Amino acid sequence: MPILKIVTIPNPILRQKTKEINLKEISSREFKGLVSSMIKTMIVTDGVGLAAPQIGRGIRLAVINSKDGAFPIINPKIIKKSWARELDQEGCLSIPGVFGKVKRSKKITVAYYNQAGEKKRRSVQGLMARVMQHEIDHLDGILFIDKAVEIEDSNSKNQNEK
Repeated sequence: MPILKIVTIPNPILRQKTKEINLKEISSREFKGLVSSMIKTMIVTDGVGLAAPQIGRGIRLAVINSKDGAFPIINPKIIKKSWARELDQEGCLSIPGVFGKVKRSKKITVAYYNQAGEKKRRSVQGLMARVMQHEIDHLDGILFIDKAVEIEDSNSKNQNEK
């Protein structure tokens, strides 16, 4: 399970819509290894989620870190969103040093496949809802900076101090 290299902006893969995964592939050793490496990479980099485009892969796969442990979401789709929305701070491993406030639904329901190929449906709220929306945006070529207000770039602050 190697640590994977995180792709950063302006890499064009971050702006591409990803392809659905053939469910026959998910039982392969290669796919299971990819999921394990993504989880390890996410944990080592202190991420709460990691989408396949962030490691240079154009497939509909993300891994999510929850209090119950990390898990993959394969071919995820948001099937329900609450009207209630919340503005909160976000950052991204692919956009280091940049943070901004993003308005997202407080509660969502996501349909996805797990690593066993079973169709799952999970309703989440709070931070977990935010993380899933952020990662699914990645799968659609959308970055948090596209939706953010009050963007802070610590990189430009550091440049000014030099």
